[in-house]
Amino acid sequence: MEITVQWVRTSWTKRSRGGPAATRRNAAPLGFPLPEPSDLPDGFAHVVRMSEDTDFAPRPGHQPPHALPLDLRADGSRLRVHAHVVPRASLPPRSRRPPAVRLAPGQWVRWHLNYRYSSALGIRDWSYWLDTFNIAHGPVARDLFVAHPPTFTVDERGPTR
Repeated sequence: MEITVQWVRTSWTKRSRGGPAATRRNAAPLGFPLPEPSDLPDGFAHVVRMSEDTDFAPRPGHQPPHALPLDLRADGSRLRVHAHVVPRASLPPRSRRPPAVRLAPGQWVRWHLNYRYSSALGIRDWSYWLDTFNIAHGPVARDLFVAHPPTFTVDERGPTR
């Protein structure tokens, strides 16, 4: 079963909650072109990080499948996808989670999760994350997550105030 995963994480602090920094953060893409197959180890996920520290410039990388906060399983000819919420001590609270998405070959899902954390002692600003997972079942074009709408969208973003 061919699976393509792209994990986009955007992180910021209270300093980017308003003004020009928030405008740059909100303009950050939710999907990127995939790297050339020769630039990504077989079976690895394409990971893109953007943070306040780098003015939300994308930093590409990759991670092995076991390091992803995702449950990806074969379900007959379909791919069952469910995102994990980690760590559990974050906000917003999520009492009810959406069910897994089952992708047929040629389909893809964009799954959003956001988080807010405080420092252990409460001496630093709140920090925020937005995780966007773009997951496709089957062979894909490099521009899939940029040029084509997802088959499914799961939006678990909640209030972080």
